[in-house]
Amino acid sequence: MPQSLSVVLITLNEAANLPRTLASIGWAEEIVVLDSGSTDETEQMARAAGARFFSEPWRGFAAQKNAAIDRTTGDWILSLDADEELSPALIAEIQQLLAQENPLQTAYKIPRLNHFLGAPLRHGGYWPDPKLRLFPRGTARFRERAVHETMETQLPVVQLKGHLIHHCYASLDEYIEHMNRYSSAAARQLVAEGRAPRTQTALLAQAVLNPAATFVYNYFVRGGFLDGCAGLLQHLNHSAYIHWKYVKAWELARTKTPHIHDIA
Repeated sequence: MPQSLSVVLITLNEAANLPRTLASIGWAEEIVVLDSGSTDETEQMARAAGARFFSEPWRGFAAQKNAAIDRTTGDWILSLDADEELSPALIAEIQQLLAQENPLQTAYKIPRLNHFLGAPLRHGGYWPDPKLRLFPRGTARFRERAVHETMETQLPVVQLKGHLIHHCYASLDEYIEHMNRYSSAAARQLVAEGRAPRTQTALLAQAVLNPAATFVYNYFVRGGFLDGCAGLLQHLNHSAYIHWKYVKAWELARTKTPHIHDIA
């Protein structure tokens, strides 16, 4: 008997992204959307697509995604971000997997093609960017972290061939605002882990040399320059993000007054 699929999404004012995401998963038996206070048309779009829509206060990425997973009823879970969509090849691959009588107890990583300012990033370490997203219900959870949450499972992990399409940032304004929030959360995490720079030497190494070395490695050694202007801007701004998180961590550790706002 074919296995059923539940797709989970967490949202906050995702009306600009949801139509393409929902269009790519309309074939799934269940769509669960857990919102955290949208004021745009996110809820109307989700319900119109047949999704089960829930709303609760923001608790952090990992906690929010785990709460959405807990509301599913399908045999298998596919966890997506609201700015991702499934490629036709990935849809066919997942459907073929679920059509098996007894699918293997395996979790699956999915390669992700990131787009920056509308252009795909195929070099510089941004491809294939595999993410663990597909698994039998009850076999995987997101690890609690302030940023860059990762999924953990005890099952064997295999990578699929079809890819997700990730529409990261449509504009520089969106990217800078996003990285400002993420660097604040990352700074708090560095302080909590005791890894914040506290001396001038440590600040120089982490907030200046680290970003510079990261840019040189990803842009030149790993071929980020092959992605044109979008690649240049992505790697420059990613290096700026690294700088921000360490100087914010230094500020927090120095003042011991964590006033940087929670990410939301």
